[in-house]
Order: sequence, then C-alpha cells, then structure tokens
Amino acid sequence: MKPVVFLGPSLSHTEARRILDAEYRPPIRRGDLLNLPPEVDIVGIVDGVFMSEILSLLETGTKVVGGGSMGALRAAELGGFGMKGVGEVFEMYARGEIDGDDEVALIFNPETLDPLSEPLVNIRCNLASAAKAGVLSDLQAHVLLRTLKETYFPNRTFSLLFEIARRELGDTVAGRVREHVETSGRNVKKSDALMVIATIKNLIQNSE
Repeated sequence: MKPVVFLGPSLSHTEARRILDAEYRPPIRRGDLLNLPPEVDIVGIVDGVFMSEILSLLETGTKVVGGGSMGALRAAELGGFGMKGVGEVFEMYARGEIDGDDEVALIFNPETLDPLSEPLVNIRCNLASAAKAGVLSDLQAHVLLRTLKETYFPNRTFSLLFEIARRELGDTVAGRVREHVETSGRNVKKSDALMVIATIKNLIQNSE
C-alpha cells in the first residue's frame, strides 16, 4: 500500500510525486485519518487543521511523519507518543521558539491548493536571515515581525511586509529588505515539506 501524504499549499503534489510515489491528499481535516485503509503503514502530514486521531493511528503502529506546517506543530506535541518530526519549523516548535498554529496559518485556493497568503514562519525566517546579513538591525527586524504578527493571518504577504518596512523604516531599508527577500529569500515551509517526503522515502527503502 502506498504511503498517504496530506499536502497542500506548502508543496505541490506534482513536485512531491517527482520524489516519492505516494497517495497525495489535500490538507488533512478531522476524520481523514479514521477513514484510511488499515493497510496504510506510513502517513505524512504537512498541511491541515487540528485533529486528535493521530494518537489513535500511532497506537496501531502506523508511522506518522510531520513537518513543514501543521504537521510540524503536531509532531512537536506528539513526539513522546512516536510521531516523527522533521525540518526547521518542527525544530522551532520543539525548542519553544514559536508556538501555536498562528505561525504556519495561511489561506489557499481550495481548488488548486495554491497559497494566497504568507505564513508568519516564512516571514520570520527571512527577516532573521536579513538581519544576519546586515540588511537591517535585529531591532528593526523585530519591529517588522511584531507588526506582521499583529496582522490577521490571511492578510500577511511579503508585499505587506515591504509596505510596512517602507512606512516604519523608510525607503532605503525597505528597498534592501525587498532585494534580500527577492534574491536570497527562503520558503522554509516548502523546504521542510520536501524533507517530509524524503524522510518517508527513506523509511520505505530501509524497510525493504
């Protein structure tokens, strides 16, 4: 039985299939795990909403891998029960640097699964790398991040970040921030989603 991976705006199903032959489903919702065929022995969770069925699945011996988005948060919460977490977002949750689903929340097109807003964790990581590169100071990065965190999550975008930077820090700094994001920006959720797929692939190969 192919592994089942719940994946949406973090990474396209087409790109994921280039790495792993699996059954890719839209972001997970309550009840989806309870309806899985019993022969499924590996499940990947990247995108989705909260659900309590993960514990029940782990109790059956099914391997559950989480990362990238909501899967990272659930893996941090359920690591002691056997859920495997991978990636940078998972590590940030596990260390307590971030908490709650607000960091990974976004809106997406329900038909194409394309993201329509930017998760705060992506903005956070890009501001951190910009500060490390000397594009802006740590204090300036904190000011921008605080403003974005206070913004309702569907409205968070990099365009809004640049607008806030121009308003709060001036055209020069805002221009440097934009250039850094456009030339050296990272999509940490996508990178972690790829890591979830690769981890499941390794689990399959090691079990053969």
